[in-house]
Amino acid sequence: MKALLSTLSFLIILTYSQANSSNFPNQTIDLGVVVSDIEKSLHFYKNVIGFQEKEGFKVAGKFPKLVGLTDGANLEIHVLKLGEEKTATKLKLMQVNGKKKTRILEQSYIHTVTGFSYLTIFVNDVEQVIKNATKYGYKAHAQSPQILPAGLPQDVCLLMLKDPDGNFVEIVGPLTPKLKNR
Repeated sequence: MKALLSTLSFLIILTYSQANSSNFPNQTIDLGVVVSDIEKSLHFYKNVIGFQEKEGFKVAGKFPKLVGLTDGANLEIHVLKLGEEKTATKLKLMQVNGKKKTRILEQSYIHTVTGFSYLTIFVNDVEQVIKNATKYGYKAHAQSPQILPAGLPQDVCLLMLKDPDGNFVEIVGPLTPKLKNR
């Protein structure tokens, strides 16, 4: 019986390891973003961009400090998803009220500060994002939207927005006749 259980365990492990030969069982990433005003950020990402809010979670007690997430502040994380699929991208927003004040960096261009500088979100309807942005008082950054540069697909355009904290959000989608004539 022990030999049978050992053999079964070995086969299960072997099957799992062959099915998941990559070290990445999920080939998308989740991105956590600390924001200065959770309500404004939730509104932007849900109503302008189109994320859907899912069940969030809390990280409290000693854990956030033990692993170096915070200075001891508890976290309440709002989970936003791009779609319903299990592997859909997740954007995890949180406003942290810790012992140290949050610093907001002025980012004029993506190269103004080091680190993660922008999100790229692919959409089916750039015009709808522009309508949503305009409706809620957000303007396209610089002279966007623009057709992609030569050498890249010419049936695609890029719209650059900034979220409430000034983070760049790059919207990429199909070029329509209306967008081409802007």
